[in-house]
Amino acid sequence: MTRASVVLVLIAALHAGTAAAHGKVSLEEDSCVRRIGESMVHFSAYQPQFEPTAQYCTEIPKGGDTYLVVDLVDEALRGMPIGMRVVRGTSETEDETVSYLRPSYHPDGVIRGETNLDQGLYTVIITAEGLPPLRYQYPLRVQMINYGNIFRAAVGPLIGLLLLALLGYKLMKSKRVQRWRASRRP
Repeated sequence: MTRASVVLVLIAALHAGTAAAHGKVSLEEDSCVRRIGESMVHFSAYQPQFEPTAQYCTEIPKGGDTYLVVDLVDEALRGMPIGMRVVRGTSETEDETVSYLRPSYHPDGVIRGETNLDQGLYTVIITAEGLPPLRYQYPLRVQMINYGNIFRAAVGPLIGLLLLALLGYKLMKSKRVQRWRASRRP
C-alpha cells in the first residue's frame, strides 16, 4: 500500500472512533441536546447502583439515587451563572422542587447534581443568567412504561405477521394447493 492509502485509512479509523464516542449520533441529532441560538447543553442521567455504564436522557428505568450531569457545549455558557432545578411534574411554578442547584459559574463546562427520584414525571430546568437569559428543559419519565415506544416497536412485527397470515390464507385457497392436498389424502 502506498503512504497516502495508509494515511487515508488511519484518518477514516480515527474519524469513526470520534463519532462512536458520542453514541454513534452526531451532537446536532442527539435527543439529549437542547439548543437556543448558538448555545447548546447536553443532559445525562446516571444510576450506577443499577447499571454502572448506562446513560439516560429522558427515560430513566428505575427510581432511586440519580446523578444528573449537564455539559455546557457552548464555551460562552461557561462564563455566566447557570443553575439547575428538578421539579416533580411539568410546571415549574405549581409543582414541588425536588432538587435545586443555585446559579454559579462552571468554568470546566460541567454541572453535576444528585437527587433521589421516585416513580413519576419530572422536569429538569436549566437556566443561564446571561443576556438574554436562557432556559432549557428536559422532561424525565422515571420508572414509567412508555406505551408509545412499545407500540412503535410492535407495529413492524405485527404487520409482518399479518402479511404472512394473509399470504398463507391466499396460498391455502389457491386451486393448485387444493389439488395437491386432495391428491395427498388416502
